[in-house]
Amino acid sequence: MGTTLQHQDETKIRLERLAVLQKKGINPYPSKSSRNFLIGELGKIKESSKKKITIAGRIRSIRGHGGSTFAHLEDGTGQFQVYLKQDKLKKGVYELFTETVDVADFIEATGTIFKTKRGENTVLVSAWEMLSKALRPLPEKWHGLQDIEARFRKRYLDLIVNEDVRSRMLQRSEIIESIRATMKKYDFLEVETPTLQPVYGGGFARPFKTRHNTLDADFYLRISDEMYLKRLLIGGIERVYEITKVFRNEGIDRDHNPEFTMFEAQAAYQDYNWGMDVFEEIFESASRSVLGTTKIKHGEITIETKRPWKRMTMTEALKTVATVDVSGWKTLSSAKKEAARAMKGHPHESELTVFGTVGEVMAFVFEELVEEKLIQPTIIYDYPVEVSPLAKKCKDPRFTERFEGFALGSEIGNNYSELNDPIDLAQRFVAEKKKSDAGFEEAHQTDMDYVEAIEHGMPPACGFGIGVDRMVMLLTGASNIKEVILFPTLRPNKKN
Repeated sequence: MGTTLQHQDETKIRLERLAVLQKKGINPYPSKSSRNFLIGELGKIKESSKKKITIAGRIRSIRGHGGSTFAHLEDGTGQFQVYLKQDKLKKGVYELFTETVDVADFIEATGTIFKTKRGENTVLVSAWEMLSKALRPLPEKWHGLQDIEARFRKRYLDLIVNEDVRSRMLQRSEIIESIRATMKKYDFLEVETPTLQPVYGGGFARPFKTRHNTLDADFYLRISDEMYLKRLLIGGIERVYEITKVFRNEGIDRDHNPEFTMFEAQAAYQDYNWGMDVFEEIFESASRSVLGTTKIKHGEITIETKRPWKRMTMTEALKTVATVDVSGWKTLSSAKKEAARAMKGHPHESELTVFGTVGEVMAFVFEELVEEKLIQPTIIYDYPVEVSPLAKKCKDPRFTERFEGFALGSEIGNNYSELNDPIDLAQRFVAEKKKSDAGFEEAHQTDMDYVEAIEHGMPPACGFGIGVDRMVMLLTGASNIKEVILFPTLRPNKKN
């Protein structure tokens, strides 16, 4: 309550200072600035040059000393000290500054560079102009924005007071550019596919549903763009990718946000072995180009993204990591019996009853007992056919040419040799329809338009996808997906 009253009092003072500017006929919100230098460029200017410069930015601190005032000005490239001295300015200019300027205001300052007695390069101000009068104060750097919920709701304040947040978001952009650079190296074409889809597919997830009034039809926000990228392969574009938002109506935790960024690619005439190599290269290249190293600290753990990564089949991982040997799982009853023994006492043990195939049981045990133990970047391949409806079968038809990347106990990408046999695909869709009818909400939808498309012939291909937000988490040391999304999904604030 005391903090609220304090802010109300300060807002009242700022409104009074705004009125002073307006009374003097000064526009406190002009349309543009005469800035001719970024703060980050001032290091190039020598004190002896006496070059007149104009910088602009937000006031981050003010210190008054009788007839002189020091302040720090910040733009997107850094901070710089400015100095106003009453007897060096035209009459009234200094007084106007002290009477109207607060921390958080945006101003423009013109002057020359000099060095203070403490040796700090500083702009000796000869003129200044208000660019935007702030009516609310900034939170204190160390005490004013500690509440995590407040940080995410008011990300603009988080960016102002927490430099590490700004740095991480800049790195996010650079990581995405690195992905694009790797794709360019392999001659991929960047494309755009529909966000509104009549049939959602390309993953296991519940969608967000909406209604198009003019067409009198239901549409879904995409859970993946995979099905459309493969249509482009059929159309003759051999290497395509997209970096886009996808939407999944699922829970929110440290690894999940309902709206997230996905990188998806398709390459004709390649299989999942080639995809594994490129997948690893994307991560290593981003690490080197953005961070200058392949070693990333996560608390007490150092993650190594340098190739080659450890690779195991799912059955090898189950045996090596969880000491679960699935070679004897010939029937559903024997699989469930052995799985129950392996998961005895596990909080999700009871969920075994819902699965109707050996492959589903195997995948579930892997998710519950193995995934969280895959800390260093690892590739797990050859997934059961029952959980891989769009992947091509291995020589052993129980498994598919599918691989996923893992790090820090979380999946970071799903990839496979694409199923291009329309008869096999139609049969897989029948199996997924049975799951849906049985109440499994995340079953893959039957897309007969896509089946018709590959009946026209689709080349062998490898598809690979990476959760961009999780990739950024991995490379920047973030422990929660909200830390790498500028505006994460939050429960609506009822106070507003």
